[in-house]
Amino acid sequence: QVQLVESGGGLVQPGGSLRLSCLASGFTFSMSYMTWVRQAPGKEPEWVSTIDSFNWRTTYADAVKGRFTISRDNAKSTLYLQMNSLKPEDTARYYCARGPISVLADRRTWGQGTQVTVSA
Repeated sequence: QVQLVESGGGLVQPGGSLRLSCLASGFTFSMSYMTWVRQAPGKEPEWVSTIDSFNWRTTYADAVKGRFTISRDNAKSTLYLQMNSLKPEDTARYYCARGPISVLADRRTWGQGTQVTVSA
């Protein structure tokens, strides 16, 4: 069974930082592209970032470039998202997903998510 468990969300002030983690199991993590997506209430899901399974190349949505960093630790089967300079617009539930950007279209590839709220 594929299982993705996100953690690390919480309430932070604008300009603050937060690191999200996603513990993966049930598949060969080291051979899988991994993606972060987010969704705010009443809005469509938004792709955030992807890291590949071969050379750890990364891609980011324009809204988070320069502020967020995706990384992975294959020995721990864990995906990370370091979020700096957080803005209220970053408020959303964040999900990790197994696969490339195409996972955005299929919620069944996501974990349960972790809530990030950016507010003064």
